[in-house]
Amino acid sequence: MKELMIRPTIWQYDTAAEFAKEFHIGAGDLVITNEYIYQPHFGGLGLECDVLCQEKYGAGEPSDDMVEAMHQDITKKYKRIIAIGGGTVIDISKLFALKHVSPVDDLYDGKLEIIKDKELVLVPTTCGTGSEVTNIAILALNKRGTKKGLAVDEMYADSAVLIPELLEGLPFRFFATSSIDALVHAVESSLSPKGNETTRMFGYRAIEMILNGYKKIAEEGESAVRPLLKEFLMASNYAGIAFGNAGCAAVHALSYPLGAKYHVAHGESNYAMFTGVMNNYMEIKKDGAIADLNRYIAGILECDEADVYPKLEELLDRILLKKKLHEYGMTKEELEIFTDSVLENQGRLLANNFVPLDRARILKIYKELY
Repeated sequence: MKELMIRPTIWQYDTAAEFAKEFHIGAGDLVITNEYIYQPHFGGLGLECDVLCQEKYGAGEPSDDMVEAMHQDITKKYKRIIAIGGGTVIDISKLFALKHVSPVDDLYDGKLEIIKDKELVLVPTTCGTGSEVTNIAILALNKRGTKKGLAVDEMYADSAVLIPELLEGLPFRFFATSSIDALVHAVESSLSPKGNETTRMFGYRAIEMILNGYKKIAEEGESAVRPLLKEFLMASNYAGIAFGNAGCAAVHALSYPLGAKYHVAHGESNYAMFTGVMNNYMEIKKDGAIADLNRYIAGILECDEADVYPKLEELLDRILLKKKLHEYGMTKEELEIFTDSVLENQGRLLANNFVPLDRARILKIYKELY
């Protein structure tokens, strides 16, 4: 039985300049990034690589439209794709390491042959996705009104590079949404039936690092974030290793229609679903992995196990205020539509649930969070 796979080599540097020098970034490389990240950290280094800025093709979460537009502008052959950015940049860049990308709907429907023909280097600039160590790329399929993940081994990076300096300009809201995403990755993978002692070691450690960081921020304010950036970047990476092996589940599955329809940031849409899903798990089964997890989190939060989720939400609300689903514009009629969308499109994720959730239970969760 496979215990753990960590595919990319993980590198860490104090500065962007050190990374650029050691990786010999230059001719034959395509850097996919954002202008506001690239210019202050790499713009003065005289690099001879080509640069493609993602924001020129749309804002927000990665989408099929964004990928198709970028694909049309990539007219040269490259030896390496180097992604320097958040989840949008990283997920898109995984696709461009493949030989066949367009039509992207066909790629996600399994109609295109999947061949990796470029080296892939992933450099995260947020502390949430953990995508630098996974083989998953999530896209909003706008024509279908949902999100869908493609997970193939050909999209593993060759190198994952951690540079805390690149997170220093991250606005607090983006820090909040990305790090909550990492927390959800760690929790869901720790409950997944595909998990094991080794994956839970990474997941539990990520939970501890994130929650202790949040406690410090809650006490000292937003200024406490900067000294913790390396810690949060590592926690995101650990959570990525955990869910890259054990998978995410219902929290992500239920969040995708909300994120796709109302363009809610991924971490925020996850938080909207997080404790609702966990409370429903508890209604079905209170023992086993969830009891172990609750005991562990209770120790970090210094509360009784019975109070874990109210206390957890109380702490998370100090970082990012949770909203009801109707506050995003969601209508009552969409409760049924979103439920059916989850069942139709998110089977890959639902297979990792702590306990099975049928249609009635998924609809119940949406209604409770509405």
